[in-house]
Amino acid sequence: MVRRIDVTGTDGVRLAAWEFADPPKGPTEADRPPGVLLLHGLMGRASHWAPTARWLSERHRAVGLDQRGHGRSDKPADGPYTRDAYVADAEAAIEQLGLGPVTVIGHAMGALTGWQLAAKRPDLVRALVVCDMRASALGAASQREWSDWFDAWPLPFATLADVRKWFGEDDPWVERPSPSRGAFYAEVMAEREDGWRPVFSRRQMLHTRAGWVYDAHWEELAQVRCPTLVLRGIDGELGRAEAQEMVRVLPRGRYAEVPDAGHLVHYDRPEGWRAAVEPFLDQLAEAGHGDRGERDGPDDRDGPVDRGDRDDREPAAP
Repeated sequence: MVRRIDVTGTDGVRLAAWEFADPPKGPTEADRPPGVLLLHGLMGRASHWAPTARWLSERHRAVGLDQRGHGRSDKPADGPYTRDAYVADAEAAIEQLGLGPVTVIGHAMGALTGWQLAAKRPDLVRALVVCDMRASALGAASQREWSDWFDAWPLPFATLADVRKWFGEDDPWVERPSPSRGAFYAEVMAEREDGWRPVFSRRQMLHTRAGWVYDAHWEELAQVRCPTLVLRGIDGELGRAEAQEMVRVLPRGRYAEVPDAGHLVHYDRPEGWRAAVEPFLDQLAEAGHGDRGERDGPDDRDGPVDRGDRDDREPAAP
C-alpha cells in the first residue's frame, strides 16, 4: 500500500507525504507505533526511502516527506528555500501527521533539517539519524562547482537508460561507475515533450544549497539533546574524523559507518544501511522512548579531531 497525505507547510506550501507500507496496528491508541519521519537530500524525493520505510513499518509508522521544491510537493518560483522554511515544513508535517515525538532519519540536507529541528523543537524529536552530512562550512568554491556541474548536464535525456548511464558512468564528477547513483537520478526525472528532465529546478536547488553551504552548523548540532546516530558511507562526503568530532559534540551521539558505501548510503548498500540503523532503533525501543541518561558513542574520542579532514568530492545529492 502506498498512500499520499497532503501537508500544509510554512507560507501555505503544499507538501506531499508518503506512507509506503501499513504500520502495525495496536489494540488501543496508547499502543500506536512510534513515528519516523524520513527526509531526503537535495534533489531527492520521498520514494528514495521506500525500501527503508517498508522494513521500518514492521514496528513503526514511517512517513517520507517530499520537501518543498522536490518530488510531488509545491515548487514556488520565489521560494523561500531557506533553512528556516525547510525546518518549519518538517515541524508542520510532524504536527499535522501526529507523528511526534518522532525519530527523524535524514540524508544529507535532510539530516541537517533534522538536527536543526531537534535543536529548535526538542519536544517533537525523540531521536535522530544523521546520514552523510557535514557540519563544516563548504564555502563559495563548492557552490561554484555545483553550478558548473548543473551546466554540464546533457539535457534533455532521450531515455531513462541514458539518465542511468550518464549519472552512473559518464558524469565527469563520478570517480568510478556507480549504478546506484544512476538509479537515484532516474527516479527524479520526468518525461517531457522533448525528453527526460529533472522534476526540480536546478536554479532552486542552488538557492536551497546556498542556505547552508556558506555556514558551519556545529553550534546547532551541540544543541541536539536526543540520542543521535551519525552514520557515513566509507566513500561518502563525510570523513571519519569529522563524523567522530560530530559525535563528540553531540551530548548523546553515536557513530556508525557502512563499508563499500558512498554518499547515497541507503542506495549503495541497503543491507549495510539497515544493519547500521536498526540496532540504534532497537536500543531506543528497549530504553523506553529513548530517555536514557548515558551517552553512547565510539570509543576513540580522546583528543581534538580535525573538522576539515576531507575536501569536497563530486556533487552527489546532498
